[in-house]
Amino acid sequence: MAELLSRMFRKRTSRREFIKRLSTGTALFSIVPSYVLAGRGHKAPSDTVTRAVIGTGGMGMGHIQPNRDDGPIETVAVCDVDSNHLAEGLKKAGRGCEGYSDFRKVLERRDVDTVHVVTPPHWHALISIAAMQAGKDVLSEKPLTRFIQEGRVECAAVERYGRILLVNSYGRGDFIRLRRLIASGLLGSPLTVRAAKRFGCNFKVAEWSGRTNLVPESVPSALDYDMWLGPAPYKPYHPHRVHQSFRCYWDYDGGGLADMAQHWIDPIQYVLGKDGTGPDTVETYAPWPAHPDAVLMWGRAWLRYADGTTIIFDSEEYGDQEKGEHAYIEGPKGRVLERDGTKTDPPGLFEQSESYPVPPRDKSFDEAVKTRDNTNTAKPNVWEAHRSITLAHLVNISIRVGRKLKWDPVKEEIVGDEAAQRFVDQPMRAPWHL
Repeated sequence: MAELLSRMFRKRTSRREFIKRLSTGTALFSIVPSYVLAGRGHKAPSDTVTRAVIGTGGMGMGHIQPNRDDGPIETVAVCDVDSNHLAEGLKKAGRGCEGYSDFRKVLERRDVDTVHVVTPPHWHALISIAAMQAGKDVLSEKPLTRFIQEGRVECAAVERYGRILLVNSYGRGDFIRLRRLIASGLLGSPLTVRAAKRFGCNFKVAEWSGRTNLVPESVPSALDYDMWLGPAPYKPYHPHRVHQSFRCYWDYDGGGLADMAQHWIDPIQYVLGKDGTGPDTVETYAPWPAHPDAVLMWGRAWLRYADGTTIIFDSEEYGDQEKGEHAYIEGPKGRVLERDGTKTDPPGLFEQSESYPVPPRDKSFDEAVKTRDNTNTAKPNVWEAHRSITLAHLVNISIRVGRKLKWDPVKEEIVGDEAAQRFVDQPMRAPWHL
């Protein structure tokens, strides 16, 4: 993949060359992003950030900003390998938007400032990296990645190319009070956090379980199935593999856990102040052996950190929830009883922690693009998102190998388990690779 992308963009001015030209006064006018310039009759340059939406299925349609008849062209391109989806995307975008079936053609356009990656997860990393190499900023749908190594490469790409990459989870802005409370130390340590349906954390385990008896069918004429598969292993076409139900198969996602966990885990990592680390052991309760193709049911997972902090994921699908009364977050000194943070035991803990300083998390994607600042964003940046989705990947790896894992959060390696480590960095179907 790196060689293909290098050839694709070899004629472009590198970021280093651009910075050098700026310092000597010889920067090329033609590569200044469109939101820096404004023509007569257009919005001020600070107001318009153009976008291309890659993937125009169910989630993708929500990323398309319709172009108004009396305003600037904001959605300049849409892309999908299903011609029916593409037609719907073009219809919503309206005037001035062009359609593509190959994302690489989109990335050649110099009038695209940002790329919204709304494909199935097995494409997220490759398209995001290619977009950043082409000088675009990225808003990626959750989950950030399909496997752990992809996240490490994306983090490196953000740093290498000086780009913005945020992940479209539910975000962190509503969790500032909880972050302040934990940071104040009023709950004590170590803490236990429970992510389960009863606390508003629905992993959709039953909804996104795969089928084990798929019979090959003919590929619809509207779908470029080979391009849809891309880096995923070749499997005969069946409609349950593509579009929304792709979530049910290991090759493209990781079931309801990987699909939904970024929403629930990312705020937990933020609230606990653990954006730069992860657990050192991961243990799961699930049927074994796991199916090699379809993601099936699981019960519970325990993720324990070196300081004793524990996060419990409970699918609540087996009726084996923990017995007794439990809180969303609890420590030796106090508890947060509900995920919305409205009740504490003892009462008044939030009021006591109000003076503890915590930076706001309210910067939007467009604001991050304009200010060139990845910090204090309402949605997680690439480093935060990589760490949070790693937890879901580790749980799925434990389910697949059927045993407890030891994780080194510094080296980001599974310790002493070669078979499990192979799931950390997985091969891709040629010619695609990280």
